[in-house]
Amino acid sequence: MKIQEEYLHYIWKFQYFDKQNLTTCQGEKLIILSPGISNDHAGPDFLNAHVILNDISWHGHIELHVEASAWQAHKHHLDPAYENVILHVVWDNDKTIQHKDNTILPTLSLKNRTSPTLLQQYQELIQVPRTIPCENQIHQVADIVKTSMLDKALFQRLTNKNSLVYQLLANNQGDWEETAYQLLAYNFGFKINSAAMLELSLTLPLKIIKKHRNQPLQLEALLLGQAGLLTTNNKEIPDSYRASLVQEYTYLSHKYQLNTAKLSKIHWKFFRLRPANFPTIRISQLAQILHQQEHLLDWLIHTRPEILRNELCIIQSSYWQQHYTFEKSSTRKVPGLGVSSIENIFINTVVPLLVAYGKSHDQSSYIDGAIALLQSLPPEHNNITHKWKKLGMQVENAFDSQALIELFNNFCTQKKCLNCNIGITLLKAPLTSK
Repeated sequence: MKIQEEYLHYIWKFQYFDKQNLTTCQGEKLIILSPGISNDHAGPDFLNAHVILNDISWHGHIELHVEASAWQAHKHHLDPAYENVILHVVWDNDKTIQHKDNTILPTLSLKNRTSPTLLQQYQELIQVPRTIPCENQIHQVADIVKTSMLDKALFQRLTNKNSLVYQLLANNQGDWEETAYQLLAYNFGFKINSAAMLELSLTLPLKIIKKHRNQPLQLEALLLGQAGLLTTNNKEIPDSYRASLVQEYTYLSHKYQLNTAKLSKIHWKFFRLRPANFPTIRISQLAQILHQQEHLLDWLIHTRPEILRNELCIIQSSYWQQHYTFEKSSTRKVPGLGVSSIENIFINTVVPLLVAYGKSHDQSSYIDGAIALLQSLPPEHNNITHKWKKLGMQVENAFDSQALIELFNNFCTQKKCLNCNIGITLLKAPLTSK
């Protein structure tokens, strides 16, 4: 198996190699005083390292490659960010690398200085066909290590979710209210129709919504019309409610010049959805929230969770309590926003807004509030959380389930064991001296 750069990064970061009589490939005596700080951004792999080469102290950066020739393959010789690299750490020194001034870049090869046992353990871990590579060994890991990894995974998940908030905020030129509206709309798509719901909110600005928020009929007409769900074929005879919506949307779309940007029916998915999750129902429920709440951001991030939960128990307009679609009425009353949907909005709308707003305004209380909210919500129950429960992991609240979902999706299935505290603990081994 070919060595991966991730493995090289791991053994350098934790200095899991033989450092006795250490010399570079050029024969220089080498002492490592500090391996540097791992760099997660563009540029050299480790920053601010400190080494001594032939009794001369050097402060600078470290770059890692499996093969030394990758330095030129990655065009580092053309990038000023790499001019302050003081040591090139490689597995295989297949090429001599030079600085711009033609001096040789000091290179350390770890190929013959790493414990074969450690490499074998790593290869066995990432080569197993299981989706959770360490499932047969995780019981050996202390609870405090698992807890620290869940914290890490949770904050990574929050960061990933916040990327959409920041993207929307940038597009809205810092308008938090518009951003809250778009994020709420996106999450009212409940995954299957999220992209279409976001597109709907982008083509129907909040400033237009606010002008008609006190007129529920006009609000539904704007949303359903802009969604492209009011169109009829020549054979259909619309019922009176639909005819009223069409009339309102025809006037309003002309007034605000909305027709050129509206969606069509092909944007929406109905197939294999529970009728209560049809986009027609979700749009009507969103319309009710927009009707009831004038200041969305303040409502979502400053309302106490128990009050917000009650206020999210909304019921769509009377027509959509009797219909799932325009073409067909329901034999039973269509339910309003359910408990699981409300908890989904807490997790995917309220929490990301709290974290993003807290970071943007440098107020940790919002981030603390987001964490407390997740800890107060029940956990999600799905195939991923069931896998973890079978392995003895505690899944007591939404904090746990969100962290475990992130751990599974972005660490375990991608075999990023060397970025995981659990994997690192399992791979720790005494250094074998040469």
